[in-house]
Amino acid sequence: MTTTPATSPLLEFSGLPRFDAITPAHVEPAVRSLLEALRATVQRLQDDPAPATWDSFVEPIENDGERLGRAWGIAAHMHSVMDTPEWREAYNAMLPEVTRFYAELGQNLKLFEKYKSIRNSPEFATLSPARQRIIDNELRGFRLSGAELPDDQKPRFQEIQEEMAGLGAKFSENLLDATNAFSHVVTDEAELAGLPADVIAAAREAAEKTGIAGWKFSLKMPSYLPVMQYADSRALRATLYRAYATRAAEIDNGFSKPEWDNGPLIAQLLALRAEEARMLGYRHYADVSLVPKMAESTEQVLGFLRELAVKAKPFAERDLEELKAFAKTELQLDPLEPWDVAYVSEKLRVARYAFSEQEVKEYLPEPKVLAGLFKVVEKLYQVRIAPDTGPVWHPDVRFFRIERDGALIGQFYLDLYARDTKKGGAWMDSAITRRRVGDAVETPVAYLVCNFPGPVGGKPATFSHDDVITLFHETGHGLHHLLTRVDDLAVSGIHGVEWDAVELPSQFMENFCWEWDVVREMTAHAETGAPLPRELFDKMLAAKNFQSGMQTVRQLEFSLFDLLLHMDFDPASQRVMDLLAEVRKEVAVLVPPEWHRFPNSFSHIFAGGYAAGYYSYKWAEVLSADAFAAFEESGRPKGSVLDAETGERFWNEILAVGGSRPALDSFKAFRGREPQVDALLRHSGMVGA
Repeated sequence: MTTTPATSPLLEFSGLPRFDAITPAHVEPAVRSLLEALRATVQRLQDDPAPATWDSFVEPIENDGERLGRAWGIAAHMHSVMDTPEWREAYNAMLPEVTRFYAELGQNLKLFEKYKSIRNSPEFATLSPARQRIIDNELRGFRLSGAELPDDQKPRFQEIQEEMAGLGAKFSENLLDATNAFSHVVTDEAELAGLPADVIAAAREAAEKTGIAGWKFSLKMPSYLPVMQYADSRALRATLYRAYATRAAEIDNGFSKPEWDNGPLIAQLLALRAEEARMLGYRHYADVSLVPKMAESTEQVLGFLRELAVKAKPFAERDLEELKAFAKTELQLDPLEPWDVAYVSEKLRVARYAFSEQEVKEYLPEPKVLAGLFKVVEKLYQVRIAPDTGPVWHPDVRFFRIERDGALIGQFYLDLYARDTKKGGAWMDSAITRRRVGDAVETPVAYLVCNFPGPVGGKPATFSHDDVITLFHETGHGLHHLLTRVDDLAVSGIHGVEWDAVELPSQFMENFCWEWDVVREMTAHAETGAPLPRELFDKMLAAKNFQSGMQTVRQLEFSLFDLLLHMDFDPASQRVMDLLAEVRKEVAVLVPPEWHRFPNSFSHIFAGGYAAGYYSYKWAEVLSADAFAAFEESGRPKGSVLDAETGERFWNEILAVGGSRPALDSFKAFRGREPQVDALLRHSGMVGA
């Protein structure tokens, strides 16, 4: 039954999204009606002969645009967290139309001229800095959307945007389908040797649910990672490794379908991006990608990555030699195969630091972890986090509110566990963005989404320390969105923040996971309730930079590959895998097998907005490490890095201002100087080769 727009819960904008009532059937009629409304507003404004002003021109477009953005955002969110056939169909049915509309909007010369007229009018000088930045961002956006292209080229430019949006969605779906298609059933209990009890229990539960005897393993992280890290069975590790490495590829791995092969999609996306760049007058797509970022040029980014690689590679080579020697002498694994790396690394960590990640995991039950996380936020920013009520899309989802002095600041959904219908990874997204409407302020609402193992056998979920770091990371993004004080939508929260600075607040939060006064507050042994012993934490700390050289060059490998792929690479005459091999020769120390198809699952750059921008993680890590050093400098003498005074400055200068000023200005306002790489090298243990 098709719902009429007038009664659609997707068209209720006065409160929280109606996840209790919204269905896939609501998407098409609601989104169509919002597109029509915004089209009518645009038509009226572009034909209005009166001079454009902020109130008469920008605000009406922003208001109608926000309604469309909110409704379409819910559809996109459901496509990510409840990817049933019905939601997939509803999202994909409207994706081309929504993409086409935004492409048309970005090329509307009449609107472009109106924004330019505001920029050149006396009113511009009277606007707040935030509104001036919005106007400048809009003008830049029009230029990047092809507004200045000749009319005969605009239809092709629009086609490119639609094709790229469709290919990105298909890339993500292929990867999810290929991941879900694989399962491996173990019937011989001896093959489970080395695996943690909770992982074995979850595998048993998964088998029982599908009516089979034995233990069922999948390629989802809560199942895949423990096998690679703990399973004594080399054959079991090799089976899962090969399956994971060949997802959504052309290789016949026994479970993937040819139509899930992401290889052709990669070639098409790269060709379309290169064509878009040429049409806009840029050398290549990497140049286009960098226009709205902090970095000044691709040459600057390449220099940054290669300089870091030169510093990190000796540490990475030392890490690998240690790993190979340990594998050979202690485990009789020679040569060291790729499916041995995580396993041997865990054994070496245990041997060297006398603890295992599984041992730590027993001390990190979900209720304590959440309480500890919330305490960090509350102490740093003098706020209160409390459970709240609101409709949710799945029974596992929880909802919270953040208050200060009794006043509501924002709210957030927490969706922690892996599901078959949920895309992999972890992310934060905005449900509602803070803005002023008349005399009232709409408070922000965020989605925090992870893919952790859920409760097993009626006991609370327990998280690895890496899971905790991921949760803190996404919470950092959430706080950037929720603690904004900017009232103008387009630069409120994370909106308008340069892409290579967006990771600053998230990576900044990760640092607290290595502070004793934080960690001890979030631990209680799953069986005994005892807190994490200080001795065990000291071992974790000693092991913190274990293999940091190898981890760093791995990130640099991804970053360089991404950037070079979007520079002078031609998918018609060059192979993606050949470029990756060249990059690995330059920076990598671990080279996977020839049949490994990493690019086919590199969602960040082919389906996640990081194209020619993956370097942002390392770029922002410099900023975040340097920012955290301010808390070390002010807090250590007081006995805790949870320093409210520095927290207030971080809120005021970084989180509160959102995208209302350049990120570098915000950083310098907080730190009093330009960013320096020293803190990152120190935190990573890469000082003094």
